[in-house]
Amino acid sequence: MAHSFKDLGYTGIFVTDHLYSPTTVKMEDQPWEVLIERHCSGYEAAAAVGEAIGLDVFFAWEYSFHWAHFLTYGLTKEWLLDNPDLFSWNIIDYFDRVHADGGLVVHAHPFRERVEHIHLFPTKIDAVEVLNMGRDGVHNRYAHDFAVSYGLPQTAGSDIHVARPDNLAGVEIGRRLTGSLDYAEAVLAGETKNFGTYRDA
Repeated sequence: MAHSFKDLGYTGIFVTDHLYSPTTVKMEDQPWEVLIERHCSGYEAAAAVGEAIGLDVFFAWEYSFHWAHFLTYGLTKEWLLDNPDLFSWNIIDYFDRVHADGGLVVHAHPFRERVEHIHLFPTKIDAVEVLNMGRDGVHNRYAHDFAVSYGLPQTAGSDIHVARPDNLAGVEIGRRLTGSLDYAEAVLAGETKNFGTYRDA
């Protein structure tokens, strides 16, 4: 995947693998350190390739609360390792702890097809993903309206699990990012510009 984005002219990508909570999947009976090492292995593999080919690969994760997913930026693998009780926190505690330690929370694809319960936390998140290439146009527009209604910054993402050069979205910025925290600060400062195309249902 890193090679594909390098060929497309990207300077950097985020690896945001899902960090599942017990509300979304049965956790295996393994030490916390083992779970986090496994969770971070995809990012670490991509980062090694990126370093070799000149592509910046940044770390973040997608925290799941039932069907609601929250992209979390600006924190580290060490932060995860230092919080083995993370899955015992309620979702409000999660937001508060992330923010207390300098992280940024983006609500990913807040409106999804065929989901019975939609969880929105407009006063606890920092931004809304308004263009997600895994969602159809109407659900992306709902996300856009949600962001506008609450005056929240807007982001975009491809949400891919394999490279699909014909179906990409993301953000542009007029400088090279130095890391995940730098990206978080750029979003809050309004430095980013979304790119991508809404697709029909």
